[in-house]
Amino acid sequence: MPGYLCVGEYSSIPYLIQGLEIQVYCMEELCYGIKENAFLLDNTLMNDVLIGWIREQCGLDELADSLYPMVHRQGSLSMFVSAILQYVGLYDEDTIRQVEQTLRKGAGLSNLEKRKEQVDYLVKKKKYTAALRGYDSLLLRWEEFAGMGRELPGEEIRADILHNKGVAYCRLMLYGQAQECFLEAYRAGGNEEEYFCYLGAKRMELSENQYIAFAAGELEHYELTLELERRMQELRRDFATQPEKLMLRQRSEWREGSGKQRYYEESGLLCRSLKDAYRICVNE
Repeated sequence: MPGYLCVGEYSSIPYLIQGLEIQVYCMEELCYGIKENAFLLDNTLMNDVLIGWIREQCGLDELADSLYPMVHRQGSLSMFVSAILQYVGLYDEDTIRQVEQTLRKGAGLSNLEKRKEQVDYLVKKKKYTAALRGYDSLLLRWEEFAGMGRELPGEEIRADILHNKGVAYCRLMLYGQAQECFLEAYRAGGNEEEYFCYLGAKRMELSENQYIAFAAGELEHYELTLELERRMQELRRDFATQPEKLMLRQRSEWREGSGKQRYYEESGLLCRSLKDAYRICVNE
């Protein structure tokens, strides 16, 4: 048991807030997760698993009993969340009202748009593998809805999904997959910036000579290829003054001089840090 008081028991089994991939161990953590991510929440928060966790792991039968009818009689998300926040008492009434207002605003979004916000959140948290699964699920659902003739958000939303999927692939340095996403986003939304991203991913995937040969055939988008090279040159110049570049230069001097021992020690620490960061990115 941590060194602070909480409402109910501190659970040994965490509850995973669906869509946010956030694990919570007590009611205060649940309330904090709800408050900080209110715009990302949807009706999937209202489920029997959460009620069971509140009852069995936190020992709050009274709260669980009050939430049950809201889940099974189609109560609103704002009412459900408000009941939890008021019972726990972590926040004042003004804060609870702000959360309710945020939830009502979000209710105007379609389920697809709401789910997209949740998956975008995973990208911000560098959970790229989980985000890619989320985007694939969204696109599959989009196709299913289209096949059933159901009303869909504007095509620009689909283009945005594809763009963000491409960004997630780029963060994993999977530029071949990324360029396919950007190209499809360009075809879906017609935004020239999407084609610029496609060229950028192509530039990162191909060797120098391969990209030059490819760019020579891009007559329709010749100006974009020139702009890409201009930005690449700017990035190279900027990187030359960054701490990371100076660090690499210092390591090179250690390796070539009398600091080989320090070079190997520092490189080992750096490799472990990079591996840990990558594991977070591909965390299932």
